[in-house]
Amino acid sequence: MRIFENPNIIIMSLEKNNTSDLESLVAKIKEIVSTARLKVAFDVNTAILNTYWEIGRQIVEHEQNGDLRAKYGDRLLLDLSKVLSKSVGKGYSRSNLQNMRSLYIVYSKSQTLSGKLSWSHYCELVSIEDPDKRSFYENECINSKWSVRELQRQIDSSLFERILLSKGKANKQKVLALAKEGNKISIPADMVKDPYVLEFLGIPENKPFLEKELEARLIRQIEDFLLELGKGFMYVGSQQRVTLANKHYYVDMVFYNKILKAYVLIDLKTGRLEPEHIGKMNMYLNYYKTEINEDTDSDPIGIILCKDKNNIAAEYALGGINNQLFASRYTLYIPNKDILIEQVRKALGE
Repeated sequence: MRIFENPNIIIMSLEKNNTSDLESLVAKIKEIVSTARLKVAFDVNTAILNTYWEIGRQIVEHEQNGDLRAKYGDRLLLDLSKVLSKSVGKGYSRSNLQNMRSLYIVYSKSQTLSGKLSWSHYCELVSIEDPDKRSFYENECINSKWSVRELQRQIDSSLFERILLSKGKANKQKVLALAKEGNKISIPADMVKDPYVLEFLGIPENKPFLEKELEARLIRQIEDFLLELGKGFMYVGSQQRVTLANKHYYVDMVFYNKILKAYVLIDLKTGRLEPEHIGKMNMYLNYYKTEINEDTDSDPIGIILCKDKNNIAAEYALGGINNQLFASRYTLYIPNKDILIEQVRKALGE
C-alpha cells in the first residue's frame, strides 16, 4: 500500500524553513548595517575632532607668531568667527573657536582624543583646569557612556571630589588612580558615595517630607538616581517584602549591580542615622544572602541613606558586622564645589 504525504504539510514545512532562513539572513544583514553605521559615526566624529584640533593649532600658532596680547586675541577670535561663519558656515562662533583653541592647548597630541566622545563632550572637558580631574571625567565618560547632559551633571555635583572624600583619607595615589582609570569598582566600598546628591528631586532643603515621598520621587526619576548611584546598577523594585516568623518587613529599594554581581539594598531615612536602622538592614542582608541569592551571586550590599549621621556613632554601630553595610548621607542640593575642592586639597596637604 502506497502512503501519500499531505501536500499541504509539505508546503507549510517549506514555508516555515524559508521564513526561518529569511529571518536568519535579515538578522545578519542588520548586524552588518549596524556595524557599518557605528563605524561611520565613529569615523565622522574622529574627523570632526581632528578638524577642530587642527583649527585650534592654527589659532594658537598664529597668536604665538604675532605675540598677541589677550585682549587682541579675543578680538582675533571675534573677527575670525565673522569671516568663517560667512565663508564656511555654522559652527564657528567665538565661543566655539575658543573651545577649539583650548582643545589644542589641553590635548597637545590629537591622538589622545577619543572618537568615543563627541565634540560637545570635549567642550565640557576642556573647561576643567586640573588635569587629573579632567582625565577622571574623560575616563568615566567613556566607561559609563555618559551623555553630555550626564557629564555636566556629574561635574556640577563634584563627583570627583565626592568619590575621593568617600574613600576615607584622600591621597595622591587615589587621585592618580581615578585619573588613570576612572572609578574602578572591585569591592563594594568602591561604589559607595558620601554624600549622594539628589538635587534632581526638586525638594526644597528645609521642607519636611516623609520617607515614602522620598522613595516615590526616586522611583519617578529612577534614571537620574541610577546615574547618581554609578556604574552597573539595575533597578529591581521598591518595597520588596521580607517575611520572617509570619511578620512582614519591606526594603525600600532594591538594585542589582552587574559589576559586583550583588543585590544592593537601600533603606531611606529622612532623619538621623540610628543604631536600630543598622540592625534592621543587617537582618535584610542575612535574609537575601540565605533566601534570595543564587550560587553565582556575591554577598548582598546594604546602604542606609540618611539625612545626617554621626561618624563616630556610625563607626561603633557598624563595627563587627560581617555583612557589607554602609551608611551614607544624602543632600537635596548640589554641594558647594569650592568647599569640596578645599576639603580635598586639605586632605592631600595632610
